[in-house]
Amino acid sequence: MRAQSRLLAQLQEIVREMGLAWPDKAQIEIPREKKFGDLAVNLPMILAGQTGRPPRETASLLADKLKARDTDLADITIAGPGFLNLRYADGFWQETVPIILEAGAAYGHGFSGQGKKVQVEFVSANPTGPLHIGHGRGAAVGDSLARLLRFAGYEVQAEYYINDAGKQIDLLGLSLWLRVLELRGLPVEWPEDWYRGLYLKDLAEELLALQPDLLDRTKDEARDICLDFAQKRILGKIKDVLNDFRVQHDFWFSEKTLVQKGAVEKAFQLLRQNGHLFEQDGALWFRTTALGDDRDRVLRKSDGSLTYFASDIAYHADKYARGFDLVVDIWGADHHGYIPRMRAAMESLGREKTDFEVLLVQLVNILDDGKQIVMSKRQGQFETLADVIAEVGTDAARFMFLSRKSDSPLDFDLTLVKQRTLKNPVYYVQYAHARICALLRRADKKNIQTPMSGYGEFIRYLVKPSELELLRRADAFTGMVASAAANMAPHHVSYYLMELSRELHAYYASVHVLNAENEPTAKARLCLLKSIGQVIQNGLNLLGVSAPESM
Repeated sequence: MRAQSRLLAQLQEIVREMGLAWPDKAQIEIPREKKFGDLAVNLPMILAGQTGRPPRETASLLADKLKARDTDLADITIAGPGFLNLRYADGFWQETVPIILEAGAAYGHGFSGQGKKVQVEFVSANPTGPLHIGHGRGAAVGDSLARLLRFAGYEVQAEYYINDAGKQIDLLGLSLWLRVLELRGLPVEWPEDWYRGLYLKDLAEELLALQPDLLDRTKDEARDICLDFAQKRILGKIKDVLNDFRVQHDFWFSEKTLVQKGAVEKAFQLLRQNGHLFEQDGALWFRTTALGDDRDRVLRKSDGSLTYFASDIAYHADKYARGFDLVVDIWGADHHGYIPRMRAAMESLGREKTDFEVLLVQLVNILDDGKQIVMSKRQGQFETLADVIAEVGTDAARFMFLSRKSDSPLDFDLTLVKQRTLKNPVYYVQYAHARICALLRRADKKNIQTPMSGYGEFIRYLVKPSELELLRRADAFTGMVASAAANMAPHHVSYYLMELSRELHAYYASVHVLNAENEPTAKARLCLLKSIGQVIQNGLNLLGVSAPESM
Protein backbone atom coordinates (compact mmCIF):
# COMPACT_ATOMS: atom_id res chain seq x y z
CA MET A 1 0.00 0.00 0.00
CA ARG A 2 1.43 3.33 -1.11
CA ALA A 3 0.14 5.08 2.01
CA GLN A 4 1.73 2.52 4.35
CA SER A 5 5.07 2.57 2.52
CA ARG A 6 5.12 6.34 2.52
CA LEU A 7 4.24 6.61 6.21
CA LEU A 8 6.77 3.94 7.18
CA ALA A 9 9.56 5.78 5.37
CA GLN A 10 8.60 9.08 7.03
CA LEU A 11 8.40 7.60 10.52
CA GLN A 12 11.70 5.77 10.14
CA GLU A 13 13.36 9.01 9.09
CA ILE A 14 11.84 10.87 12.06
CA VAL A 15 12.97 8.21 14.51
CA ARG A 16 16.47 8.27 13.03
CA GLU A 17 16.64 12.07 13.28
CA MET A 18 15.59 11.80 16.94
CA GLY A 19 18.60 9.56 17.50
CA LEU A 20 16.39 6.61 18.43
CA ALA A 21 16.27 2.96 17.29
CA TRP A 22 13.37 1.73 15.21
CA PRO A 23 11.45 -0.79 17.35
CA ASP A 24 10.75 -4.22 15.87
CA LYS A 25 7.19 -4.27 17.23
CA ALA A 26 6.13 -1.05 15.52
CA GLN A 27 3.10 -1.63 13.28
CA ILE A 28 1.21 0.35 10.67
CA GLU A 29 -2.25 -1.10 10.09
CA ILE A 30 -5.48 -0.34 8.30
CA PRO A 31 -8.15 0.19 11.01
CA ARG A 32 -11.10 -2.20 10.96
CA GLU A 33 -13.52 0.71 11.26
CA LYS A 34 -13.34 3.57 8.76
CA LYS A 35 -14.11 6.15 11.46
CA PHE A 36 -10.59 5.65 12.82
CA GLY A 37 -9.02 6.88 9.59
CA ASP A 38 -6.91 5.35 6.86
CA LEU A 39 -3.99 4.10 8.95
CA ALA A 40 -3.25 3.42 12.62
CA VAL A 41 0.22 3.40 14.19
CA ASN A 42 1.29 1.95 17.56
CA LEU A 43 4.77 3.53 17.38
CA PRO A 44 4.27 6.09 20.21
CA MET A 45 3.56 3.35 22.76
CA ILE A 46 6.54 1.27 21.64
CA LEU A 47 8.87 4.28 21.41
CA ALA A 48 7.93 5.92 24.73
CA GLY A 49 10.62 4.06 26.64
CA GLN A 50 13.30 5.57 24.41
CA THR A 51 11.88 9.12 24.44
CA GLY A 52 11.46 9.15 28.21
CA ARG A 53 7.99 10.65 27.75
CA PRO A 54 4.50 9.20 28.26
CA PRO A 55 3.07 7.50 25.13
CA ARG A 56 0.52 10.24 24.43
CA GLU A 57 3.22 12.92 24.65
CA THR A 58 5.38 10.87 22.32
CA ALA A 59 2.38 10.57 19.99
CA SER A 60 1.91 14.35 19.99
CA LEU A 61 5.57 14.86 19.17
CA LEU A 62 5.44 12.40 16.27
CA ALA A 63 2.17 13.91 14.99
CA ASP A 64 3.72 17.40 14.84
CA LYS A 65 6.73 16.13 12.93
CA LEU A 66 4.52 14.22 10.45
CA LYS A 67 2.29 17.25 9.80
CA ALA A 68 5.35 19.33 9.02
CA ARG A 69 6.55 16.75 6.47
CA ASP A 70 3.43 15.60 4.64
CA THR A 71 0.87 18.06 3.29
CA ASP A 72 -1.27 15.14 2.06
CA LEU A 73 -2.17 14.27 5.66
CA ALA A 74 -5.61 15.71 6.29
CA ASP A 75 -5.90 14.70 9.93
CA ILE A 76 -3.92 13.05 12.72
CA THR A 77 -5.56 12.13 16.01
CA ILE A 78 -4.18 10.55 19.16
CA ALA A 79 -6.24 7.62 20.41
CA GLY A 80 -6.24 5.39 23.47
CA PRO A 81 -2.96 4.96 25.33
CA GLY A 82 -0.88 6.30 22.46
CA PHE A 83 -2.04 5.30 18.98
CA LEU A 84 -1.85 7.63 16.01
CA ASN A 85 -4.82 7.55 13.63
CA LEU A 86 -4.12 9.18 10.27
CA ARG A 87 -6.38 10.26 7.44
CA TYR A 88 -5.11 11.31 4.03
CA ALA A 89 -6.59 14.08 1.90
CA ASP A 90 -8.81 13.19 -1.05
CA GLY A 91 -6.11 14.34 -3.46
CA PHE A 92 -3.73 11.68 -2.19
CA TRP A 93 -6.18 8.90 -3.04
CA GLN A 94 -7.19 10.49 -6.34
CA GLU A 95 -3.57 10.20 -7.49
CA THR A 96 -4.02 6.42 -7.39
CA VAL A 97 -5.80 6.59 -10.75
CA PRO A 98 -2.87 7.87 -12.85
CA ILE A 99 -0.45 5.64 -10.93
CA ILE A 100 -2.44 2.55 -11.93
CA LEU A 101 -3.19 3.57 -15.50
CA GLU A 102 0.40 4.57 -16.25
CA ALA A 103 1.75 1.30 -14.78
CA GLY A 104 -0.82 -0.89 -16.53
CA ALA A 105 -0.02 -4.62 -16.29
CA ALA A 106 2.99 -3.78 -14.09
CA TYR A 107 0.87 -2.16 -11.38
CA GLY A 108 1.49 -4.01 -8.14
CA HIS A 109 4.86 -5.34 -9.26
CA GLY A 110 7.34 -4.92 -6.44
CA PHE A 111 10.88 -5.60 -5.34
CA SER A 112 10.31 -7.04 -1.88
CA GLY A 113 11.81 -10.33 -3.12
CA GLN A 114 15.09 -8.52 -3.87
CA GLY A 115 15.98 -11.09 -6.52
CA LYS A 116 16.13 -13.94 -4.01
CA LYS A 117 16.35 -17.26 -5.88
CA VAL A 118 13.39 -19.48 -5.06
CA GLN A 119 12.50 -22.91 -6.37
CA VAL A 120 8.87 -23.99 -6.15
CA GLU A 121 8.31 -27.71 -6.69
CA PHE A 122 4.73 -28.83 -7.10
CA VAL A 123 2.44 -31.54 -8.47
CA SER A 124 5.31 -34.06 -8.98
CA ALA A 125 2.76 -36.88 -9.26
CA ASN A 126 4.12 -40.32 -10.10
CA PRO A 127 3.74 -40.85 -13.87
CA THR A 128 1.65 -43.95 -13.22
CA GLY A 129 -1.82 -42.55 -13.91
CA PRO A 130 -3.82 -39.40 -14.70
CA LEU A 131 -3.84 -36.36 -12.44
CA HIS A 132 -6.75 -36.30 -10.01
CA ILE A 133 -8.59 -33.39 -8.43
CA GLY A 134 -6.14 -33.17 -5.50
CA HIS A 135 -3.26 -32.74 -7.92
CA GLY A 136 -5.28 -29.94 -9.51
CA ARG A 137 -5.45 -27.96 -6.31
CA GLY A 138 -1.72 -28.40 -5.76
CA ALA A 139 -1.08 -27.33 -9.35
CA ALA A 140 -3.14 -24.15 -8.94
CA VAL A 141 -1.43 -23.31 -5.64
CA GLY A 142 2.08 -23.94 -6.96
CA ASP A 143 1.65 -22.12 -10.25
CA SER A 144 -0.04 -19.11 -8.64
CA LEU A 145 2.61 -18.96 -5.92
CA ALA A 146 5.31 -18.89 -8.61
CA ARG A 147 3.46 -16.08 -10.42
CA LEU A 148 3.03 -14.17 -7.18
CA LEU A 149 6.67 -14.50 -6.12
CA ARG A 150 7.89 -13.35 -9.54
CA PHE A 151 5.57 -10.35 -9.42
CA ALA A 152 6.95 -9.47 -5.98
CA GLY A 153 10.52 -9.44 -7.25
CA TYR A 154 11.79 -12.95 -6.54
CA GLU A 155 13.72 -15.00 -9.11
CA VAL A 156 11.62 -18.14 -9.40
CA GLN A 157 11.93 -21.55 -11.00
CA ALA A 158 8.89 -23.82 -11.06
CA GLU A 159 9.84 -27.51 -11.07
CA TYR A 160 8.19 -30.91 -11.48
CA TYR A 161 9.98 -33.89 -9.95
CA ILE A 162 9.42 -36.97 -12.12
CA ASN A 163 9.40 -40.11 -9.98
CA ASP A 164 10.69 -42.32 -12.79
CA ALA A 165 12.81 -44.69 -10.71
CA GLY A 166 11.88 -47.35 -8.22
CA LYS A 167 9.25 -49.98 -7.62
CA GLN A 168 6.18 -47.99 -8.65
CA ILE A 169 7.54 -47.44 -12.16
CA ASP A 170 8.44 -51.11 -12.55
CA LEU A 171 4.91 -52.07 -11.47
CA LEU A 172 3.49 -49.70 -14.08
CA GLY A 173 5.30 -51.52 -16.88
CA LEU A 174 4.30 -54.92 -15.53
CA SER A 175 0.68 -53.82 -15.12
CA LEU A 176 0.50 -52.64 -18.73
CA TRP A 177 1.96 -55.96 -19.81
CA LEU A 178 -0.89 -57.78 -18.08
CA ARG A 179 -3.42 -55.54 -19.85
CA VAL A 180 -1.78 -56.44 -23.15
CA LEU A 181 -2.10 -60.13 -22.34
CA GLU A 182 -5.77 -59.65 -21.41
CA LEU A 183 -6.49 -57.98 -24.73
CA ARG A 184 -4.99 -60.95 -26.49
CA GLY A 185 -7.32 -63.24 -24.57
CA LEU A 186 -4.65 -64.78 -22.38
CA PRO A 187 -5.36 -65.64 -18.71
CA VAL A 188 -3.70 -63.35 -16.15
CA GLU A 189 -3.60 -63.06 -12.38
CA TRP A 190 -3.46 -59.58 -10.87
CA PRO A 191 -1.25 -59.12 -7.78
CA GLU A 192 -3.01 -56.94 -5.21
CA ASP A 193 -0.66 -53.92 -5.35
CA TRP A 194 -0.42 -53.63 -9.17
CA TYR A 195 -2.04 -50.80 -11.17
CA ARG A 196 -5.47 -51.84 -12.43
CA GLY A 197 -6.91 -48.54 -13.70
CA LEU A 198 -8.92 -48.79 -16.89
CA TYR A 199 -6.67 -46.12 -18.42
CA LEU A 200 -4.10 -48.92 -18.80
CA LYS A 201 -6.52 -50.77 -21.04
CA ASP A 202 -6.60 -47.74 -23.33
CA LEU A 203 -2.80 -47.64 -23.33
CA ALA A 204 -2.61 -51.36 -24.08
CA GLU A 205 -4.91 -50.95 -27.10
CA GLU A 206 -2.80 -48.04 -28.34
CA LEU A 207 0.45 -49.95 -27.88
CA LEU A 208 -0.81 -53.05 -29.68
CA ALA A 209 -1.99 -50.90 -32.58
CA LEU A 210 1.53 -49.49 -32.87
CA GLN A 211 3.32 -52.80 -32.23
CA PRO A 212 1.04 -55.71 -33.14
CA ASP A 213 4.00 -58.12 -32.90
CA LEU A 214 4.63 -57.25 -29.24
CA LEU A 215 3.84 -60.75 -27.99
CA ASP A 216 6.36 -62.22 -30.43
CA ARG A 217 9.20 -60.58 -28.50
CA THR A 218 10.85 -62.06 -25.44
CA LYS A 219 8.98 -61.48 -22.22
CA ASP A 220 11.68 -59.19 -20.77
CA GLU A 221 11.90 -57.16 -23.98
CA ALA A 222 8.11 -56.80 -24.17
CA ARG A 223 7.91 -55.67 -20.55
CA ASP A 224 10.61 -53.06 -21.14
CA ILE A 225 8.65 -51.76 -24.12
CA CYS A 226 5.50 -51.60 -21.97
CA LEU A 227 7.32 -49.68 -19.24
CA ASP A 228 8.84 -47.12 -21.62
CA PHE A 229 5.57 -46.64 -23.52
CA ALA A 230 3.39 -46.28 -20.41
CA GLN A 231 5.70 -43.83 -18.72
CA LYS A 232 6.11 -41.59 -21.77
CA ARG A 233 2.41 -41.61 -22.63
CA ILE A 234 1.23 -40.89 -19.09
CA LEU A 235 3.79 -38.15 -18.55
CA GLY A 236 2.82 -36.64 -21.90
CA LYS A 237 -0.84 -36.59 -20.88
CA ILE A 238 0.07 -35.03 -17.52
CA LYS A 239 1.90 -32.25 -19.38
CA ASP A 240 -1.07 -31.74 -21.71
CA VAL A 241 -3.54 -31.44 -18.82
CA LEU A 242 -1.28 -29.03 -16.93
CA ASN A 243 -0.92 -26.93 -20.07
CA ASP A 244 -4.73 -26.82 -20.41
CA PHE A 245 -4.82 -25.76 -16.77
CA ARG A 246 -2.40 -22.88 -17.53
CA VAL A 247 0.26 -24.42 -15.30
CA GLN A 248 3.84 -23.98 -16.42
CA HIS A 249 6.91 -25.76 -15.08
CA ASP A 250 10.28 -24.31 -15.99
CA PHE A 251 12.10 -27.58 -15.37
CA TRP A 252 11.19 -31.27 -15.29
CA PHE A 253 13.66 -33.12 -13.06
CA SER A 254 14.10 -36.87 -13.52
CA GLU A 255 14.68 -39.00 -10.42
CA LYS A 256 16.74 -41.36 -12.58
CA THR A 257 19.37 -38.68 -13.02
CA LEU A 258 20.02 -38.72 -9.26
CA VAL A 259 21.10 -42.34 -9.49
CA GLN A 260 22.97 -41.91 -12.76
CA LYS A 261 25.20 -39.13 -11.43
CA GLY A 262 25.70 -40.70 -8.01
CA ALA A 263 23.87 -37.91 -6.17
CA VAL A 264 22.52 -40.26 -3.49
CA GLU A 265 25.96 -41.55 -2.53
CA LYS A 266 27.30 -37.99 -2.51
CA ALA A 267 24.55 -36.99 -0.09
CA PHE A 268 25.34 -40.02 2.09
CA GLN A 269 28.99 -39.02 2.14
CA LEU A 270 28.13 -35.50 3.31
CA LEU A 271 25.81 -36.80 6.02
CA ARG A 272 28.43 -39.31 7.14
CA GLN A 273 31.07 -36.59 7.38
CA ASN A 274 28.73 -34.55 9.57
CA GLY A 275 28.21 -37.53 11.86
CA HIS A 276 24.53 -38.07 11.04
CA LEU A 277 24.67 -41.68 9.75
CA PHE A 278 25.04 -45.01 11.48
CA GLU A 279 24.61 -48.67 10.54
CA GLN A 280 22.42 -51.14 12.37
CA ASP A 281 21.07 -54.58 11.43
CA GLY A 282 22.65 -54.29 8.00
CA ALA A 283 20.79 -51.06 7.19
CA LEU A 284 22.01 -47.46 6.90
CA TRP A 285 20.25 -45.05 9.27
CA PHE A 286 19.95 -41.26 9.54
CA ARG A 287 20.08 -40.04 13.15
CA THR A 288 17.19 -37.55 12.75
CA THR A 289 16.23 -37.68 16.44
CA ALA A 290 19.22 -35.43 17.12
CA LEU A 291 17.63 -32.86 14.81
CA GLY A 292 14.09 -32.83 16.16
CA ASP A 293 12.47 -35.88 14.52
CA ASP A 294 10.54 -38.36 16.66
CA ARG A 295 12.66 -41.37 15.56
CA ASP A 296 15.66 -42.22 13.42
CA ARG A 297 15.04 -43.07 9.75
CA VAL A 298 16.32 -45.76 7.39
CA LEU A 299 18.03 -44.55 4.22
CA ARG A 300 19.23 -47.85 2.79
CA LYS A 301 17.52 -51.08 3.73
CA SER A 302 19.33 -54.29 4.61
CA ASP A 303 18.59 -55.64 1.12
CA GLY A 304 20.45 -52.68 -0.42
CA SER A 305 17.37 -50.84 -1.72
CA LEU A 306 16.98 -47.12 -1.06
CA THR A 307 14.05 -45.52 0.74
CA TYR A 308 12.13 -42.56 -0.70
CA PHE A 309 13.69 -40.45 2.03
CA ALA A 310 17.19 -41.18 0.71
CA SER A 311 16.25 -40.01 -2.78
CA ASP A 312 14.51 -36.92 -1.40
CA ILE A 313 17.61 -35.90 0.56
CA ALA A 314 19.76 -36.25 -2.55
CA TYR A 315 17.21 -34.35 -4.62
CA HIS A 316 17.07 -31.43 -2.20
CA ALA A 317 20.85 -31.35 -1.90
CA ASP A 318 20.87 -31.00 -5.69
CA LYS A 319 18.40 -28.11 -5.48
CA TYR A 320 20.65 -26.12 -3.18
CA ALA A 321 23.69 -27.00 -5.31
CA ARG A 322 21.88 -25.28 -8.20
CA GLY A 323 22.00 -22.03 -6.25
CA PHE A 324 18.52 -21.64 -4.79
CA ASP A 325 18.30 -19.59 -1.60
CA LEU A 326 14.85 -20.92 -0.73
CA VAL A 327 13.24 -24.23 -1.63
CA VAL A 328 9.44 -24.51 -1.42
CA ASP A 329 7.72 -27.90 -1.65
CA ILE A 330 3.97 -28.25 -2.11
CA TRP A 331 2.71 -31.55 -0.73
CA GLY A 332 -0.57 -33.27 -0.02
CA ALA A 333 -1.79 -32.91 3.56
CA ASP A 334 -1.14 -36.62 4.17
CA HIS A 335 2.60 -35.79 4.06
CA HIS A 336 2.40 -33.68 7.21
CA GLY A 337 4.44 -36.19 9.22
CA TYR A 338 7.19 -36.11 6.61
CA ILE A 339 8.04 -32.45 7.27
CA PRO A 340 10.11 -32.87 10.49
CA ARG A 341 12.46 -35.43 8.96
CA MET A 342 12.92 -33.31 5.83
CA ARG A 343 13.66 -30.26 7.96
CA ALA A 344 16.18 -32.37 9.86
CA ALA A 345 17.75 -33.42 6.58
CA MET A 346 18.04 -29.83 5.37
CA GLU A 347 19.67 -28.81 8.65
CA SER A 348 22.11 -31.69 8.34
CA LEU A 349 23.06 -30.40 4.88
CA GLY A 350 24.07 -27.11 6.49
CA ARG A 351 20.97 -25.11 5.53
CA GLU A 352 19.09 -22.67 7.74
CA LYS A 353 15.52 -23.47 8.78
CA THR A 354 14.29 -20.52 6.73
CA ASP A 355 15.79 -22.04 3.55
CA PHE A 356 13.10 -24.73 3.34
CA GLU A 357 9.32 -24.30 3.34
CA VAL A 358 6.45 -26.71 2.82
CA LEU A 359 2.89 -25.79 1.85
CA LEU A 360 0.33 -28.49 2.50
CA VAL A 361 -2.69 -28.96 0.25
CA GLN A 362 -5.83 -30.40 1.78
CA LEU A 363 -8.40 -32.61 0.10
CA VAL A 364 -11.10 -31.30 -2.23
CA ASN A 365 -14.68 -32.44 -1.68
CA ILE A 366 -16.57 -32.47 -4.96
CA LEU A 367 -20.21 -31.49 -4.58
CA ASP A 368 -23.09 -31.37 -7.01
CA ASP A 369 -25.71 -28.87 -5.89
CA GLY A 370 -24.53 -29.22 -2.31
CA LYS A 371 -24.36 -33.03 -2.29
CA GLN A 372 -21.03 -34.84 -2.14
CA ILE A 373 -20.36 -37.14 -5.08
CA VAL A 374 -18.02 -40.08 -5.54
CA MET A 375 -15.33 -39.37 -8.09
CA SER A 376 -15.51 -41.85 -10.95
CA LYS A 377 -16.01 -40.64 -14.49
CA ARG A 378 -16.46 -44.12 -15.90
CA GLN A 379 -19.39 -44.48 -13.55
CA GLY A 380 -20.91 -41.34 -15.06
CA GLN A 381 -19.32 -38.93 -12.58
CA PHE A 382 -15.96 -37.18 -12.25
CA GLU A 383 -12.54 -38.50 -11.40
CA THR A 384 -9.62 -36.69 -13.02
CA LEU A 385 -8.46 -33.08 -13.23
CA ALA A 386 -9.07 -33.25 -16.98
CA ASP A 387 -12.71 -34.20 -16.31
CA VAL A 388 -13.25 -31.23 -14.00
CA ILE A 389 -11.61 -28.82 -16.45
CA ALA A 390 -13.89 -30.12 -19.20
CA GLU A 391 -16.93 -29.71 -16.96
CA VAL A 392 -16.39 -26.25 -15.42
CA GLY A 393 -13.41 -24.74 -17.25
CA THR A 394 -9.92 -23.72 -16.19
CA ASP A 395 -10.94 -20.32 -14.83
CA ALA A 396 -13.57 -21.68 -12.45
CA ALA A 397 -11.43 -24.57 -11.27
CA ARG A 398 -8.36 -22.43 -10.59
CA PHE A 399 -10.24 -19.68 -8.79
CA MET A 400 -12.10 -22.14 -6.58
CA PHE A 401 -8.92 -24.06 -5.73
CA LEU A 402 -7.39 -20.74 -4.64
CA SER A 403 -10.43 -19.42 -2.79
CA ARG A 404 -9.25 -20.80 0.55
CA LYS A 405 -5.95 -21.37 2.32
CA SER A 406 -4.35 -24.46 0.82
CA ASP A 407 -4.20 -26.44 4.08
CA SER A 408 -7.96 -26.01 4.65
CA PRO A 409 -10.43 -28.56 3.22
CA LEU A 410 -12.27 -27.22 0.19
CA ASP A 411 -15.83 -27.88 -0.97
CA PHE A 412 -15.99 -27.57 -4.76
CA ASP A 413 -19.60 -27.38 -5.93
CA LEU A 414 -19.81 -28.14 -9.66
CA THR A 415 -23.31 -26.70 -9.89
CA LEU A 416 -22.35 -23.41 -8.24
CA VAL A 417 -19.28 -22.70 -10.35
CA LYS A 418 -21.25 -23.20 -13.56
CA GLN A 419 -23.88 -20.64 -12.57
CA ARG A 420 -23.77 -17.24 -14.23
CA THR A 421 -24.87 -15.43 -11.10
CA LEU A 422 -23.19 -13.23 -8.51
CA LYS A 423 -23.42 -16.12 -6.04
CA ASN A 424 -20.63 -17.77 -7.99
CA PRO A 425 -17.29 -16.33 -6.73
CA VAL A 426 -15.55 -16.81 -10.08
CA TYR A 427 -18.34 -15.15 -12.01
CA TYR A 428 -18.57 -12.40 -9.37
CA VAL A 429 -14.98 -11.24 -9.95
CA GLN A 430 -14.83 -11.82 -13.71
CA TYR A 431 -18.15 -10.03 -14.19
CA ALA A 432 -16.75 -6.99 -12.36
CA HIS A 433 -14.03 -6.74 -15.02
CA ALA A 434 -16.42 -7.46 -17.91
CA ARG A 435 -18.88 -4.88 -16.55
CA ILE A 436 -16.18 -2.19 -16.61
CA CYS A 437 -15.14 -3.13 -20.16
CA ALA A 438 -18.76 -2.98 -21.34
CA LEU A 439 -19.19 0.48 -19.83
CA LEU A 440 -16.02 1.73 -21.52
CA ARG A 441 -17.32 0.42 -24.85
CA ARG A 442 -20.61 2.27 -24.36
CA ALA A 443 -18.69 5.42 -23.48
CA ASP A 444 -16.71 5.07 -26.70
CA LYS A 445 -19.91 4.79 -28.73
CA LYS A 446 -21.18 7.97 -27.04
CA ASN A 447 -17.85 9.63 -27.86
CA ILE A 448 -17.01 10.09 -24.18
CA GLN A 449 -13.30 9.46 -24.31
CA THR A 450 -11.10 8.74 -21.31
CA PRO A 451 -7.83 10.66 -21.61
CA MET A 452 -4.57 8.81 -22.26
CA SER A 453 -2.74 11.24 -19.97
CA GLY A 454 -3.35 14.45 -18.04
CA TYR A 455 -5.69 12.73 -15.62
CA GLY A 456 -5.30 15.52 -13.05
CA GLU A 457 -7.89 17.57 -14.87
CA PHE A 458 -10.54 14.98 -14.05
CA ILE A 459 -9.57 12.97 -10.97
CA ARG A 460 -10.35 15.87 -8.64
CA TYR A 461 -14.02 15.14 -9.35
CA LEU A 462 -13.72 11.79 -7.51
CA VAL A 463 -15.00 12.91 -4.13
CA LYS A 464 -17.81 10.49 -3.23
CA PRO A 465 -17.03 8.24 -0.23
CA SER A 466 -17.60 5.16 -2.43
CA GLU A 467 -15.09 6.46 -4.97
CA LEU A 468 -12.45 7.16 -2.35
CA GLU A 469 -13.02 3.72 -0.85
CA LEU A 470 -12.45 2.10 -4.24
CA LEU A 471 -9.23 4.05 -4.55
CA ARG A 472 -8.07 2.97 -1.09
CA ARG A 473 -8.65 -0.66 -1.99
CA ALA A 474 -6.88 -0.26 -5.32
CA ASP A 475 -3.94 1.39 -3.56
CA ALA A 476 -3.74 -1.60 -1.19
CA PHE A 477 -3.06 -3.99 -4.09
CA THR A 478 0.72 -3.51 -4.04
CA GLY A 479 0.96 -4.11 -0.31
CA MET A 480 -1.29 -7.15 -0.60
CA VAL A 481 0.99 -8.65 -3.27
CA ALA A 482 4.09 -8.15 -1.12
CA SER A 483 2.38 -9.62 1.95
CA ALA A 484 0.90 -12.59 0.06
CA ALA A 485 4.31 -13.38 -1.43
CA ALA A 486 6.11 -13.09 1.91
CA ASN A 487 3.55 -15.38 3.55
CA MET A 488 3.29 -17.69 0.50
CA ALA A 489 -0.46 -17.23 0.51
CA PRO A 490 -1.92 -16.93 -3.02
CA HIS A 491 -5.42 -17.21 -1.55
CA HIS A 492 -4.95 -13.66 -0.25
CA VAL A 493 -5.25 -12.54 -3.88
CA SER A 494 -8.67 -14.16 -4.30
CA TYR A 495 -9.85 -12.64 -1.01
CA TYR A 496 -8.69 -9.22 -2.15
CA LEU A 497 -10.39 -9.54 -5.54
CA MET A 498 -13.67 -10.55 -3.93
CA GLU A 499 -13.61 -7.46 -1.70
CA LEU A 500 -12.63 -5.12 -4.53
CA SER A 501 -15.35 -6.60 -6.76
CA ARG A 502 -17.91 -6.15 -3.99
CA GLU A 503 -17.04 -2.45 -3.77
CA LEU A 504 -17.15 -2.16 -7.57
CA HIS A 505 -20.58 -3.77 -7.95
CA ALA A 506 -22.01 -1.59 -5.17
CA TYR A 507 -20.54 1.54 -6.76
CA TYR A 508 -21.81 0.61 -10.21
CA ALA A 509 -25.33 0.17 -8.86
CA SER A 510 -25.42 3.48 -6.99
CA VAL A 511 -23.64 6.01 -9.21
CA HIS A 512 -24.36 7.37 -12.68
CA VAL A 513 -21.31 7.24 -14.89
CA LEU A 514 -22.19 8.02 -18.51
CA ASN A 515 -25.13 10.14 -17.35
CA ALA A 516 -23.19 11.95 -14.66
CA GLU A 517 -24.07 15.54 -13.79
CA ASN A 518 -21.33 16.88 -16.07
CA GLU A 519 -18.78 15.60 -18.57
CA PRO A 520 -15.69 16.02 -16.35
CA THR A 521 -17.34 13.90 -13.66
CA ALA A 522 -18.27 11.26 -16.26
CA LYS A 523 -14.68 11.14 -17.50
CA ALA A 524 -13.34 11.01 -13.95
CA ARG A 525 -15.54 8.03 -13.14
CA LEU A 526 -14.55 6.30 -16.35
CA CYS A 527 -10.89 6.77 -15.41
CA LEU A 528 -11.64 5.37 -11.96
CA LEU A 529 -13.37 2.30 -13.36
CA LYS A 530 -10.65 1.77 -15.93
CA SER A 531 -8.06 1.73 -13.14
CA ILE A 532 -10.14 -0.70 -11.06
CA GLY A 533 -10.44 -2.94 -14.11
CA GLN A 534 -6.66 -2.95 -14.47
CA VAL A 535 -6.22 -3.98 -10.83
CA ILE A 536 -8.74 -6.81 -11.22
CA GLN A 537 -6.98 -7.99 -14.39
CA ASN A 538 -3.58 -7.95 -12.69
CA GLY A 539 -4.95 -9.87 -9.71
CA LEU A 540 -6.66 -12.49 -11.86
CA ASN A 541 -3.42 -12.99 -13.79
CA LEU A 542 -1.66 -13.85 -10.53
CA LEU A 543 -4.28 -16.58 -10.04
CA GLY A 544 -3.91 -17.79 -13.63
CA VAL A 545 -7.52 -16.80 -14.33
CA SER A 546 -8.63 -14.83 -17.39
CA ALA A 547 -10.19 -11.37 -17.23
CA PRO A 548 -12.98 -11.49 -19.84
CA GLU A 549 -14.08 -8.26 -21.52
CA SER A 550 -17.62 -9.55 -22.01
CA MET A 551 -19.76 -12.22 -20.37
